[in-house]
Amino acid sequence: MLTLYLHIPFCKARCSYCDFYLVTRQGLVDPFFRALSLETVARSADLTGTIISAIHFGGGTPSLVPVRLLRGWLDQLRSLCTFAADIEIALEANPEDLTEETMDELRAAGITRLSLGVQSFLPEKLKILGRKHSALESQRVTAGALRTFDSVSVDLICGVPGEDLSMWNADLQTALALYPQHLSVYMLSVEPKTLLHRKIEKGIVTVPDDAVQASMYAVAMREAALHGYTHYELSNFCLPGHHSRYNLSSWKREPYLGFGPSAHSFLVAGEREIRMANVSSLTRYIAAPAHAVVFHEELSAEERFTEQVFLSLRINSGLEVEFLQKENKLGHLVARSIDQFTGKGWTVQHQGLLYLTEKGFLFADYIAAALIFG
Repeated sequence: MLTLYLHIPFCKARCSYCDFYLVTRQGLVDPFFRALSLETVARSADLTGTIISAIHFGGGTPSLVPVRLLRGWLDQLRSLCTFAADIEIALEANPEDLTEETMDELRAAGITRLSLGVQSFLPEKLKILGRKHSALESQRVTAGALRTFDSVSVDLICGVPGEDLSMWNADLQTALALYPQHLSVYMLSVEPKTLLHRKIEKGIVTVPDDAVQASMYAVAMREAALHGYTHYELSNFCLPGHHSRYNLSSWKREPYLGFGPSAHSFLVAGEREIRMANVSSLTRYIAAPAHAVVFHEELSAEERFTEQVFLSLRINSGLEVEFLQKENKLGHLVARSIDQFTGKGWTVQHQGLLYLTEKGFLFADYIAAALIFG
């Protein structure tokens, strides 16, 4: 089984907090898809004979491009590989791009899951984040998507400038009342060189401190559980059977292929594990799509171990303690570290597996680093 990711780099404008690779030149959409077709042909050897379990259209804003172009690429893929009978085909979308007619077209093209970049249902938060849709539009489109697709995921951001716990709780309750099958909750990350970062450095805005953000995250975990959601990954909650198949596969370090500018791939060949990355330039990608891959490395045993620990602790399937002790050069310190974290209420052990508690999720990276490096 293999999963696929397509990075569609087009956005109408860059949000103040975003550091993803994107462009705003809509006139390059058709040339991009022509290049994509050529890249797909060039990488057909990696596709032939495979069964695809999930495809994820990310970006950027995939909902900006014509549905016919998405359908065309899916048809090309079907000629090169086999789609699983229950394949999940997910597309990231902004509410302002979607009408009932558009959603029907996407469903007819094969999209089974819609991931909505709502970010907030509150007008004041949407304004701060620079989002183009209204709060009412967020609710209307989410309700329409729930009538159209097998699964709907809603993205929410907490910890925006000026936000307090009462605002966050109101935002969260609005989302939970709509009852999407999947909910992603992200604490606002202030990335270098973004507009938000510059505003904070100049003292124009301030974000909630770490304690407030931790409280927001705790509220999300509690309320999601009360509504029947499983907290299956650090930032993700789902109703039974509605996890993101592509994302979960990536966190489990299963093979995936990435297409488009800045997309990454991960392939396994026997004992070898290989990571690749495409060029982060649309113009260069269009000029030479058959040579899109510009980074290629085989992971060392140490790198594989580090990835395994960090990613396994993000999800709720647990990390093998025996693996942790055997593969770690500081294995003799692992038991002591686990005992310390268990004493703090951050970890639990069950049948040889180590799990983070809800409290432990707040310290996931710290715990992983301590278990790896001592």
